[in-house]
Order: sequence, then C-alpha cells, then structure tokens
Amino acid sequence: MTHIDCSEFSPELLRLFTRLPRTPRRDLYAFLDTAHQLATELPAPLAAALDDFRSEGSTDGYLLLRNLPVEPDDELPRTPESTPAPLDRPLLNLEAALAVTGRRLGLHTGYQELRAGTVYHDVYPSPGAHHLSSETSETLLEFHTEMAYHVLQPNYVMLACSRADHERRAATLVGSIRKAVPLMPEPTARHLFEQPIPCCVDVAFRGGVEDPGAIATIKPLYGDPSDPFLAYDRELIAPHDPQDVHAVAELSKALDEVTEAVYLVPGDVLIIDNFRTTHARTPFLPRWDGKDRWLHRVYIRTDRNAQLIGGERAGDVVEFTPRD
Repeated sequence: MTHIDCSEFSPELLRLFTRLPRTPRRDLYAFLDTAHQLATELPAPLAAALDDFRSEGSTDGYLLLRNLPVEPDDELPRTPESTPAPLDRPLLNLEAALAVTGRRLGLHTGYQELRAGTVYHDVYPSPGAHHLSSETSETLLEFHTEMAYHVLQPNYVMLACSRADHERRAATLVGSIRKAVPLMPEPTARHLFEQPIPCCVDVAFRGGVEDPGAIATIKPLYGDPSDPFLAYDRELIAPHDPQDVHAVAELSKALDEVTEAVYLVPGDVLIIDNFRTTHARTPFLPRWDGKDRWLHRVYIRTDRNAQLIGGERAGDVVEFTPRD
C-alpha cells in the first residue's frame, strides 16, 4: 500500500507527540532516543505499514502518510528564510512525526558538509538558490538519488509538509527502478549492472572548489540482479564511454516513463526509498509573504549496504567520503 490515511490515528499520535521534548535541537540525541521508545507505541496499522516498507519496499518506491496532525496555518511560524533553525525553536507536529516514524525505520543522520551538519532541514524557497539546491523554486529540481555518490548515502529521504505552495503546483516526482527495469532493453540493464560510471557531487560536498569534476564513481544498477538498487543523478552523472552514455540515456527514458507525481499538502509525510528511486520537484512560484511552501526533511540510515558498522546513534553527523 502506497498511501496511508492517518486521520483516525490523530488523537493517539498527538498524545505520543506531547511526550517528546519540546525543544529537540537542544539535545537531539535525547529527543531521538525518546522518539525511538514512542515508535513502539505507534498505532498498529501505521506501525505495520512502516515495518512492511522497511522490509520489502514497494513497487512505487515510496510510502505516503496523509492527514497527520499539523498546526493550523495561522499558528505556524513564518516560513523560514535562513538555515539552520534556531536551537530554541519549539517542536512542530510534523517534526515530531518525522522523529517517531523515522525511528521506526532507522537512524536519523546529519551530513557534516550539508546544512551546517544539522539533522532536521527546513526546505523552503530562497532567492538566487543554486540550481542543484532544494531551495530552488522557479526551475525544475532534476531527478536524483539523494547523495548517490556518498559512501553513507541515506536509505530513506523523509519529507513532511507544514505548508504547501500557494497554487499547489509543486509536485515531488518519484521514479522507481522496480517499474523502470522492465521497460529497459535487457542488454542495457546488463551493461549498467555493477558498471562504474564517473559522477560529480553537489555543491556542499565540493570542499569550496567551484568545479572539482567527477570525484566519485557510482554504479547505476547494483545489488541483486533480479531486484537491483538504483544510483542515478541526471545533473551529476558523467559517463564518457559511448556505451555508458547510451545506457544511461535508456535508463533516463525508462525512469521518465514511470514517474509519479506526489502533491504534498499540510499533514503529509512522504518516505522515499532512496536505494530504489530517483526523485525531483516541479517549479512553483513563491510570493515571499511568509506563507510559502515549507517542508521538513530528514535522512534515515539503516543496516543496508554497509551504512552501519555498529555503535551508531540516531542524530549522528557523518563526514563525506565519495564512492569510488
């Protein structure tokens, strides 16, 4: 099941959320430890959906939780204009939802070079943002597997919506490799499986160098040949060999053909399987009125693909190591 209506669980979830520390950023480890305890008390249907998604994933590559508790818009703060959030900002309902549901899935993780090493990210439009940044608004944020070039790439990307864009035009696009592979010519899939291809990295991971080139290597398809994982970034993958160029183009075409649009509205949490999908965001027009689109993002690591070696905690911040 891809969509879960959580409206009937709202009273129970709000009771759980009130047991979390009210200023999570002051002691994030303690906050997420409490969330881990509360994750065992989630309503049974919601807990089962999260457990199934963690164990098996889905054909669509995402799980959408709808109608979670969210503050009325006039009770929310203004949409942020800077990052990171103040340490004393009070907990919001959807930040609580990300904590408890996320701890059911794995470990919240920050990345040292990204957003000042914070674990919780506010995602909002920003004037003049780099075209590769999630803070863009008026241009397409292209398809990418989040941090596919990072040795400690997150297993899940979680996006929670406190505010939608005014016209509700912004769509999160998700393309699942489980849907795309059957559309690809078999020789193409064979060629891309475990095939190392150069890849550039996002601005945050370039160490202050404007264009360091392709400093990482990714394998677009890897893992189980019958159910492969995906590593893909339309802007950053940099194949040179003509066969690689052709195969990546075929992969891109297949992913385009299976893309689904998810329009996030207040009270939504979108959980993206970052090992089996690529995602993007369509343009929208901000009004800069304090009521623009406002998402909250966290990254979750699990024990898949050597992400964890033992001793890690939810709330850890990790350094960049490129895949090679």
